[in-house]
Amino acid sequence: MTTSSTALRGLRTYLEAPISIQSLVVIRIAFGLILAWDWWRYVNYDRIHRYYVEPDFNFPFFDFVHPLPDPWIHILWGGIGLFGLLVAVGAFYRVSIVALTGIFAYFFLLDRTQYLNHNYMVILFGLLLVFMPANRAFSVDAWLWPRWRSEVIPRWPVAVLKVQLEIILIYAGIVKITDDWLRGEPLRTWLSGREDAVFFGALFQYDISFVLASWGVIVLHVVGAPLLLWHRTRLAVFLVYVFFHWSNAQLFNIGIFPWITIALSTIFFAPDWPQRLLRAGLGRFESLPEMPDLPQAKFRLAPVALIALAVWFSVQIVVPQRQIFFDNLVGWTGDGHRFSWRMRIYDRQSEGVFRIVSSDGQQSWEVDPHQVMSFRQARNVLARPDIIYDFAQMLETAWAERGYPDVAVYADVRKSLNGRPMQQFIDPDQDLTAISWDWARPAAWIRPNQFRAPGGQISEWSLVRPLQGSRLPEGP
Repeated sequence: MTTSSTALRGLRTYLEAPISIQSLVVIRIAFGLILAWDWWRYVNYDRIHRYYVEPDFNFPFFDFVHPLPDPWIHILWGGIGLFGLLVAVGAFYRVSIVALTGIFAYFFLLDRTQYLNHNYMVILFGLLLVFMPANRAFSVDAWLWPRWRSEVIPRWPVAVLKVQLEIILIYAGIVKITDDWLRGEPLRTWLSGREDAVFFGALFQYDISFVLASWGVIVLHVVGAPLLLWHRTRLAVFLVYVFFHWSNAQLFNIGIFPWITIALSTIFFAPDWPQRLLRAGLGRFESLPEMPDLPQAKFRLAPVALIALAVWFSVQIVVPQRQIFFDNLVGWTGDGHRFSWRMRIYDRQSEGVFRIVSSDGQQSWEVDPHQVMSFRQARNVLARPDIIYDFAQMLETAWAERGYPDVAVYADVRKSLNGRPMQQFIDPDQDLTAISWDWARPAAWIRPNQFRAPGGQISEWSLVRPLQGSRLPEGP
């Protein structure tokens, strides 16, 4: 028997071993309840109307994805609340988790200007939970169909959730190893003058605080995340993460991300940690018998499941690294930004207009995105080249419908990255309707950033190779 086959057999034995279902049940309940809360947040702030009904433009990930007309889009969003609660109580679980994940993914795909890393994370964990037996205990399903009830599950669901979260947390630290972040930006820009926001806000008076915080976040993710796997450091690191996420929730408007990440992080504790925690509390008041042994059970993980998991995690590791194919600055151009866990790492300010010129050159019009779409949309339209390009094509179509075929569309957009001076972002002399978008290479009509960070070059870090900003000209 070869070493590889022995290792594979050992891996299967490890993943098939029976463990308590309790930690997976906690994830199921928390996942469902947090998404039900997210449904209420959107309803309370009328976000479905503002994001998907009111705007005249949407920028879907795929051309065939379109917003449903009102009131159907509100009714569909109601499915997030309904199926979130059904997942939490474990009622008709398989149908509920598929519906919950599918509806959430639909809204995610509707508009790239609404992209959030934590929404992508929800979809990933939702897809994984689809295949997990999270309803075998403490659920309506287990009550309705007792033959399904089980106190034990194979280890693989818990192991898979751990690996997925480790990838996210570690990448969230790696991508911050940039010149700007290491010198305290954009935390300095965001937090200066916000001394009253949190109890430790007095530290925001000192520049060194932003530098130490920036370095600390990298260490927490790159070093702390693996330490969640070790029982001796797990609780301490978890408590640091709880404080970190609580602080983020107080300082930034980041929705459900802190709370769902805390909930998911409980998967690192022993599979029966809820029972142990309860016994530790009750043990203070009465003497308890020894914990019973887990019921005996045998599980088998099919070879195709191992192959599927290998492919899944290969994609999860490779996709955030696709910026290596772009010899430019991710924070400036946006190439490789999405799906790579670059969470709250850049501060971008943009301004500009789109200039439309008739085919004979005799007429021209200016369109300010802020006047034809929501602020959230306009902010992203002016910051992301792929959306700038798509909006130019939409304007060409809109003017053709008004009787002006073959117009030229130019984007006069200026942008600032992490507090640098505004500079021209898009070549204002390039007719965006006369070119095609190439996802495989940087667009030549994006102007390079001309301003270095004080004391260093602009660069991005990569697991494969560092992307140096040597081709970017120095500025003042």
